[in-house]
Amino acid sequence: MLNISKKSASCFVNFSRLQQMTNIQAEIYQKNLEIELLRLEKDAADVIHPSFLAQKCNALQNMNNHLEAVLKEKRSLRQRLLKPMCQENLPIEAVYHRYMVHLLELAVTFIERLENHLETIRNIPHLDENLKKMSKALAKMDILVTETEELAENILKWQEQQKEVSSCIPKILAEENYLHKHDAIMPSLPFTSKVHIQTVNAK
Repeated sequence: MLNISKKSASCFVNFSRLQQMTNIQAEIYQKNLEIELLRLEKDAADVIHPSFLAQKCNALQNMNNHLEAVLKEKRSLRQRLLKPMCQENLPIEAVYHRYMVHLLELAVTFIERLENHLETIRNIPHLDENLKKMSKALAKMDILVTETEELAENILKWQEQQKEVSSCIPKILAEENYLHKHDAIMPSLPFTSKVHIQTVNAK
């Protein structure tokens, strides 16, 4: 009986295991809380960390000093803004002179073409109408081209006919001259016949 009573019961073993699991879960929960706090600290380091706060304080202080200087020189700044910026030279370092020359060339070119660009932008809403007008003009041009081609063909045919006529004119003139000569010879024939008859009778 004493030996049996010395053995630990199974319920007590399970109870101890359950206690261990509970302790482990509590430790895991604690570690997760610590990890979450570290993540929050990392995300908010630029707000909470002293070094970042010092940098922000310095930036705010510089901005405050600049604003104070602007407020002190408010009258002079207002006068400068009201004064027209003409016949004044802007100080530019020598290193950037060539870039400024190129920039001025681009600015002059842009100003020269500004009116064309603005006109193009104004014509964008009327683009469809312009395209329709262009299509109609192209159709008219096609008709004119076909008519011009027909006219050119007629002119070529007329030139060929004129060449044929001009080549026939010398032949016609030669035939007319021949007929004129023949007509001039024919009236003399009756006279010669009468003379021949008279001579025969006389004989």
